[in-house]
Amino acid sequence: MQAKKPIILKGTRDFDAVQISQRNYIFDTVRQVYQQYGFSPLETPALEHLATLTGQYGQEGEQLIFKILNSGDFLAGVDRRSITADYKVLLPQIAEKGLRYDLTVPLMRYVAMHSHQLTFPFRRYQIQPVWRADRPQKGRYREFYQCDADIVGTPSLVCEAEILAMAYQVLQQLGIRHFSIQLNHRAILQGLVTLIGKADKENEFCMAIDKLDKVGRERVLEELESKGFPPAALEQLNFIFELPETNQDKLEMLNGYLGQVEVALKGLQETQQILQYIAALGLEDMPITLEPTLARGLTYYTGAVFEVKMHNFNVGSVGGGGRYDNLTDRFGVPGLTGVGFSLGVDRIYAVMEEQNLFPAYSAVTTQVMLTNMDSEAEQLALRIITQLRMQGIKAELYPEQGKLKKQLNYANKKNIPFVVIIGTEEKAAGKFTLKDMHTGTQQLYTLAELIAKLK
Repeated sequence: MQAKKPIILKGTRDFDAVQISQRNYIFDTVRQVYQQYGFSPLETPALEHLATLTGQYGQEGEQLIFKILNSGDFLAGVDRRSITADYKVLLPQIAEKGLRYDLTVPLMRYVAMHSHQLTFPFRRYQIQPVWRADRPQKGRYREFYQCDADIVGTPSLVCEAEILAMAYQVLQQLGIRHFSIQLNHRAILQGLVTLIGKADKENEFCMAIDKLDKVGRERVLEELESKGFPPAALEQLNFIFELPETNQDKLEMLNGYLGQVEVALKGLQETQQILQYIAALGLEDMPITLEPTLARGLTYYTGAVFEVKMHNFNVGSVGGGGRYDNLTDRFGVPGLTGVGFSLGVDRIYAVMEEQNLFPAYSAVTTQVMLTNMDSEAEQLALRIITQLRMQGIKAELYPEQGKLKKQLNYANKKNIPFVVIIGTEEKAAGKFTLKDMHTGTQQLYTLAELIAKLK
């Protein structure tokens, strides 16, 4: 029987040691900044009940949830007539679980289950993978990591400002530049559809307008017309495509058009307040811009929404979030409002890789390799390698006795920066030669000197 060629599922990836080290550099930076802002870690299961996941993400999002067949005979007890019916009739009978689509809904489930033990406002961060049954393309995968931070249990707009400041600080510390943080409010979007007499079609409007940067103005308008928005009504919204440059001028223009639309006033006022809080934090240079066409595709947002968009790098948004008011209601804990932000590790990685932003050391998995020339050198290397490791030095011993050239070639291929050579001369002197693999220089050291140098 011919062996099958191994393949990997589309939209998933293997990561080698260098990639893992570089991704850990991102994780560590995010974790450090999140903790500076007072967020505590949380992890939730990869699997959730479909009843928890469904009804949260809108029609398009819900189709992307990975469903998992019930264990064992998943057809036991199924009405056989439903097998040939619409799959939506069969699905609840054979699949009761799914892979998490994001980290926000599992957070709300957790908050609802533990609301009596938690201290509110509850600040948590979460760095875990999520899964979406999406069509794979550049920067879009079926399995990917999110780095979430949420504040639950307070309506204070200080939280929006702090979360945006935190996202800005993460990107700054990673060395990422040339991006903008786009800010909008769902009440402004509600005001736009109310202005043209289509308040009952808010979700359709948001789903279409959210594609503006991907498909362009004409395609968005065509989609809106196909969803029942008359061309004459859409002409009233031309101003949102022709806004002035500064945030203050944009707010004044929006107030001019939407000031008489009651539902929009809250959004305009809160957006102004968020911008004032950001200025109070001393972050006047933060590249934040008011963008009234930003909707965020998820339907659970009820207040401010925001996204981080790269300039001159076609990767989509590298992060986004917003405020939500009703996510715990369905779990029996009403009245908890929250605001959160999520950074997409895979897109950040793509940006950093393209712009060579990873520190050289982030790809180093072994700091020093000890050579293995003969039995006597092997025994000596075994005695000292434990002492190196106990001092926090990442060290490995070449496992086979052999020629020095072969061992140095191995170190070069693994990008190991230092090699300790233990040969006849070193054994006689009671010292060790440390070779810098990048410069080619080498020098004799005692063990204590060697440890000090490597540390």
